[in-house]
Amino acid sequence: MKPESPRLAATRLYCDLALSPGAEVVLPEAAARHAVSVLRLQEGDTLTLFNGEGGEYRASLVAVSKRETRARLLEFHATELESPLQLTLALGISAGERMDYSLQKATELGVSAIAPLATERSVVKLAGERADKRLQHWQHVVIAACEQCGRNRVPAVAPVQTLYAYLAGVDKGQRLLLLSPQATAPLKRAAPAPAAVLLIGPEGGLAPAECQAAAANGFEAVSLGPRVLRTETAPLAALAVLQALWGDF
Repeated sequence: MKPESPRLAATRLYCDLALSPGAEVVLPEAAARHAVSVLRLQEGDTLTLFNGEGGEYRASLVAVSKRETRARLLEFHATELESPLQLTLALGISAGERMDYSLQKATELGVSAIAPLATERSVVKLAGERADKRLQHWQHVVIAACEQCGRNRVPAVAPVQTLYAYLAGVDKGQRLLLLSPQATAPLKRAAPAPAAVLLIGPEGGLAPAECQAAAANGFEAVSLGPRVLRTETAPLAALAVLQALWGDF
C-alpha cells in the first residue's frame, strides 16, 4: 500500500518571532495549540507562518508533542494584501460580542489601526486590569482575522482612551470623518485622501457634546443614508464604501 503523502494544509498562523528561511522555530503556545489541538496537524504537514512584519513563510512541522511544536521555515513569499488606503477606525466601545465582530470584520476590510474609545454612552466601562485584558483579547481577535483573510500585517489595537483624549492627539493630516445619522453630507461625496480616520459611536451614538468636540477638532460629519445602522453594522458599511471609493475594492 502506498504511504499517505503529507497534507498541504492551507493553515495560516501568526508567529510573533524572528523568522527566516531554513530556521526552525518553536511555535508560540497559542499557535501550537491551534495547529495541534484544533486542526490536528501532524509532523510533515505544511502551513504558513507570518510575524506581522510583512510577507509569509511556507513551513513544515518537524516535531509535534505535548511539550513543544516545532516548524522548519522552507521559503519566504513577499505576499502583501494591504490596502493603499490607510484607515484608522476610532470606535466607541460596544457591549457583548458586538465589539469583537466589528474588530474582526474591520480587519478583513483592511483597516490599518483601531482605537477603542470610552464615550459618554458606552455601556461597557473599562479601566485598569480589566481594560488590559480586554485589549489583549481584542488583539487576538484581530490576529485571528488576519490569519483567516490572508493579511500579513496585523493592525494595532490602541489602549482604551476617552474620546476627548483621542481627539486631543489625533493626526489632523488625515481625512477626519465622523459617521452620524444626523449628517446631511453623504460619505460617498467626501473628498478622497490617502489616509483617513473613521469615528463611530457606540450603542446610542455619540452625545451632542462629543459630536461638537469632534467637529471642533476637524472631523467632518457624514452619513450612510436615511436608515440608522446598528453600532456593529455601521463600521462595516462605511469601511466598505471607503475601500470602494479610495482603496482596493
